[in-house]
Amino acid sequence: MQPEKAQDLDLKFEEALQKLEIIIDQMEKGELSLEKSLQQLEKGLQLAQYCRKLLTKAEYKVEMLLQDGELADFETREED
Repeated sequence: MQPEKAQDLDLKFEEALQKLEIIIDQMEKGELSLEKSLQQLEKGLQLAQYCRKLLTKAEYKVEMLLQDGELADFETREED
């Protein structure tokens, strides 16, 4: 099965952050097998990248609002 890439996720920021927090909690307990830990690590890194992308996009929108007083269309940068 091909792992899902961060840009392919279709989640709200809060949903992605909640999923990331669940993964962190599971891994901190230390009860996962090595294989499951690696799978969760990969999912967690993808979610973290996705959250960072959404935050960058939101930050850019805020900057545009503060500069112009209104929001204009913009192209987002891909950070892969």
